[in-house]
Amino acid sequence: MAIFHKLHQLEKARQALADQGVPVLHVAMDEILSATEAMINGRRTILAGTNNYLGLTFDSGCIEAACRATREEGTGTTGSRMANGTLAGHLALEKEIAAFYGQRGAMVFSTGYVANLGIIASLAGPGDIILIDADCHASIYDGCRLSGAEYIRFRHNDAADLDKRLRRLGDRAAETLLIVEGIYSMFGDRAALADIAAVKKSYGCTLLVDEAHALGVLGDHGRGCTEDAGVEDEVDFIVGTFSKSLGAIGGYCVSNHPELELVRYASRPYIFTASSSPASIASTRAALQIIAAQPELRRQLWENAEFLYQGLLESGAMMGPEAGPVIAVRLDDAHRAYRCWQGLLAAGVYVNLVLPPATPDGGSLLRCSVSAAHTREQIIAIRNAFAVQLGKNQ
Repeated sequence: MAIFHKLHQLEKARQALADQGVPVLHVAMDEILSATEAMINGRRTILAGTNNYLGLTFDSGCIEAACRATREEGTGTTGSRMANGTLAGHLALEKEIAAFYGQRGAMVFSTGYVANLGIIASLAGPGDIILIDADCHASIYDGCRLSGAEYIRFRHNDAADLDKRLRRLGDRAAETLLIVEGIYSMFGDRAALADIAAVKKSYGCTLLVDEAHALGVLGDHGRGCTEDAGVEDEVDFIVGTFSKSLGAIGGYCVSNHPELELVRYASRPYIFTASSSPASIASTRAALQIIAAQPELRRQLWENAEFLYQGLLESGAMMGPEAGPVIAVRLDDAHRAYRCWQGLLAAGVYVNLVLPPATPDGGSLLRCSVSAAHTREQIIAIRNAFAVQLGKNQ
């Protein structure tokens, strides 16, 4: 049938991956053993590609909260937030996450992806302009497309280029929605947020920061790159996810603008999506308390990240720009990336294989995500496995 033609175009690419022995969709984890280990293909494997930055997926308090919520409220809400899908827990989490950020209000969405779609497409519409960092996540691009606004990319982390593009807009600059991320998901570098916030302030536009990879990771209180850079007063909207440092699933937006409440009536991704399950909401509330109360988890995460980054540098790897919870090993050749990734998996180390066009620069990545729960022995094993594979697959 003609309608399938575009899907058939993908068959060649899929077969090329299969011919290389690369799983064409995903790696199945047969059994999860802990926050940092799983059984994959019958082998005990270190998980270094799961975004479980604080290791909270197996925290006993989070698990007990999720179990209790399931027993008391059931396995799902079976409805959207605007229908029957708002339980007391959703409202409590919104109050708690707003208080955590010191913001006036919060909205909880079903996923971080949906949060970006819902907020961006409500704040901007046809006739508006959105300026986004070129390396922004796909959910931000998709939110821009859904909005119907014109969106313009500026060079990654380049405040001078941002300034130039805003200047060209003239009077319209003040009406522009500007979007960046706290930590970028592919190379793991953090936003030059102080410089970007200064440009934003000079033009009076609206700044949205996606803190998906920075929540719980940066800042004295774990509030992310905005706190770390000292620019919380200059950021209008913060969007994030529960599926990384919080170890659950869901998304959120916080803001001091009272208009955030009106987004509930405008956001189709909020109105027409089933809400998060009671278990996810309950475990997220427990995890948020841990982030606030246990800064030692952040310190351990950064210690692990620095140790892994330094070890990979010493093994001759071509690295991303800085150490952090996301550590990218860059390879120019996709076939070499396949071979290294396969070798790592066979050696009991799971990382993310990222190939073009998913990468910002057209290269290939072996993307590691570090956890506070990784032991020193596990980090050494990851370092050693990379050294072997990078040497073997020149």
